[in-house]
Amino acid sequence: MRLPVTALLLAAGCGLAAPALAQPAASGPSQGDIVVNLRLTVVAPEGTDSLTTLAGGATGLRTNVSNDIMPTLGVSYYLTDTIAIEAIAGTTRHTVRAQGPGTDIKVKKSWVLPPVVTLQYHFAPGERIRPYVGAGLNYMLFYSGSDRSNFHFKIKDGFGTALQAGVDIAANDRWSINLDAKKVFFDTTATDRVSGLRSKVTLDPWVVSGGLGYRF
Repeated sequence: MRLPVTALLLAAGCGLAAPALAQPAASGPSQGDIVVNLRLTVVAPEGTDSLTTLAGGATGLRTNVSNDIMPTLGVSYYLTDTIAIEAIAGTTRHTVRAQGPGTDIKVKKSWVLPPVVTLQYHFAPGERIRPYVGAGLNYMLFYSGSDRSNFHFKIKDGFGTALQAGVDIAANDRWSINLDAKKVFFDTTATDRVSGLRSKVTLDPWVVSGGLGYRF
């Protein structure tokens, strides 16, 4: 994960939160409420894996997947005053590179739709500052890919798991500042349809967000 980008995002979120802290205390969401969060999100894959031949032979190259920043939408439904279920939707575009001694080439660009559903526990529903944790599942769907440098990689879709931590900071009874971080655990395979080159692709991205929430 490239920490400078994430640090800037969190600093911006904290700057937005400062005016909220000066406001009177506000009531938080309760059972049956729906909260919609519009966020700016950094998706930062962490894994790098060896690129091998179809027979498993070494090529001396490793795959690397770029970061991306996009708006995302999160919708939470409060099952109780402290337990909520959240679904997060958004799409990001990433570049896959093959890197090694004297080599750094693009092999594929692909959009990925990584919806995440988490079950959350909110620690202080009646307070202005409301931290929470969560855990759940995600699905990585790769689409609209474009090949580069005469490679023809197909990336396999699949399920992963996610851990989550965040905080809501009330601005008033309806609006809040939201800071959120998820660690998604996901690995898959990429296979070149022509040459047979293969790579395990360990993405394991950090998904770090800041934005505004509105309670219905």
